[in-house]
Amino acid sequence: MAKKSAHVHSIRDVLRVNPDAVDLAGIDPAGAPVGPKDKAGAAEDLAAMAGELDQLQENLYAEGLGGGKRRVLVVLQGMDTSGKGGTIRHVAGLVNPQGLRIVSFKKPTRSELTHDFLWRIRRQLPTPGEIGFFDRSHYEDVLVPRVDKLVPPSVWRARYQQINDFEAELAESGVTILKCFLHISPERQKERLVARLETPEKRWKYNPQDLVVRAKWSQYQLAYADVLAQCSPPTAPWYAVPSDRKWYRNWAVARLLLHTLRDLAPTYPVPDYDPAAELAELTGSDPLR
Repeated sequence: MAKKSAHVHSIRDVLRVNPDAVDLAGIDPAGAPVGPKDKAGAAEDLAAMAGELDQLQENLYAEGLGGGKRRVLVVLQGMDTSGKGGTIRHVAGLVNPQGLRIVSFKKPTRSELTHDFLWRIRRQLPTPGEIGFFDRSHYEDVLVPRVDKLVPPSVWRARYQQINDFEAELAESGVTILKCFLHISPERQKERLVARLETPEKRWKYNPQDLVVRAKWSQYQLAYADVLAQCSPPTAPWYAVPSDRKWYRNWAVARLLLHTLRDLAPTYPVPDYDPAAELAELTGSDPLR
């Protein structure tokens, strides 16, 4: 089990968004408000928590196979280059992929648009025992349509309550939701976009549409602020994760996930057979001996 330290007990309090006083400008995207202060320290702590994360995830997976209903959904939202995919690579990579469900939501297809906006989300939820990672999510439907004026304000505003009701429904069914807003600065985003264009191996990550979205930075910040204020109930709060420094972002999300799994404290299911009797039969009358 990873050695506990002072920051283990405070990260959720420090990074949890106060929905009554959302101030993105007041959050330093390059900050390290809790936990390790350098890349080496973060790497050491990440390695130290890997064993416990892996064990808890195995317990949860086994619990699901044994009939348990509990699962975890990690929702990652943020501007382009904030590191949603990178976070999944580094955090999900610490556990057994057999118990994971990783989904990246793109622009809705024609078929998806014929349904309500939560339809495609419901189809991708983790099953009992799984940890799901959403690279973008149902929150896209109160961000993009608002900024690009794709629907009337009355439509996207109504979705706040629809999302809250949806997440309450998930909680009642055994889904624990961990929502992380990966907070990046426009300066760091520019650096990463430039790097994608200047590095041939990274150009596949670039899309000319990225510049169109970047030009609407201030509108998106307002939209995100409203999301954090309107959709952060006690059962599914948002955490604002400083993401200018990748090592801190990865450490913080991993630590938040570890806390989530510790709270669940999943255990192996009780077998529906008598292990002693099975062992006696195997060792006493094994037909292959």
